[in-house]
Amino acid sequence: MISLGIESTAHTIGVGIVDSGRVIANAKRVYSPPKGEGIVPRKAADHHAENFSAVLAESLREAGLGLGDIDLFSFSQGPGIGQCLRVSCAAAKFLALKYQKPILGVNHCHAHLEISRGLLGMKSPLYIYVSGANTQLIVEGDKAAKKGARFLVLGETLDIGLGNLFDVFAREAGISPAHGSEVERLAKRGSFFQLPYTVKGMNFAFAGLLTAALKEAEARPIEDVCLSLMEVSFAEVCEAAERALCLTQKKEVVLCGGVAQNSRLCQMLLQVCKGHGARFGTAPPDLNADNGAMIAYTALSEWKKGKRASIGSLRPNGYWRIDEVE
Repeated sequence: MISLGIESTAHTIGVGIVDSGRVIANAKRVYSPPKGEGIVPRKAADHHAENFSAVLAESLREAGLGLGDIDLFSFSQGPGIGQCLRVSCAAAKFLALKYQKPILGVNHCHAHLEISRGLLGMKSPLYIYVSGANTQLIVEGDKAAKKGARFLVLGETLDIGLGNLFDVFAREAGISPAHGSEVERLAKRGSFFQLPYTVKGMNFAFAGLLTAALKEAEARPIEDVCLSLMEVSFAEVCEAAERALCLTQKKEVVLCGGVAQNSRLCQMLLQVCKGHGARFGTAPPDLNADNGAMIAYTALSEWKKGKRASIGSLRPNGYWRIDEVE
């Protein structure tokens, strides 16, 4: 069965194609705001609409398929930026109607978890989900989950996500490009100093850390601030993750989401896992960044489990939490 997924929750418009669980195409375009500006929803949505046809064509070429070969269409239904979500929703509905094929809406967070777990061959891991807006510790099938919910959030950020922490810091500190990858690059030449550290049980907070780092950036070398910002924020996540491992006794850990591409975070979590005899894994970088393949992969998995949806019932949901997925 061949599944096509469309991703458009934030800065990325992506189209991925999966054939029986194997990724055979994964094309995308990323909206890059002007220097000093974050994501403006309307501008990002316009970018996605303008680039969708080209991304779709590229994905079909890569797969060597036509739209008539697709068995299942899917899209990122939420959470995300409302204007951006409407692009993938409208596109998937149009294609499903035109080719008279079934359609599913996919939770963006679930897609990050599912493709990572599936490709790594894990069964019931502790998920450490780190992206722009989300930073969460998640388990599946826990009795403490809300009635009808598949996932339980053990801990999460109390304010902003790790990705937003790095992107906002970079933008306000005048780093170009204003992205977490540039913060990571600069950190390699830095020296550590202490910044505010906030962990509450299995929850963590980064807003105060951001404020302190921006203040320090006015007087210290930017490389030192980048390193310290990374080390402190990652240490918060590692402390909470270790607490979650002790609580759940999980022997598998999956790191997923855009920030999972950071080699230092991977290194730190690997050490935590070794101390508890747990297997650690993360998907390839192109499948941790927002992409259409993870939407297609998850839709196909859900379809095989019996999930169905009527096209009229599918609407974007910008606030669809992972612990609301049934």
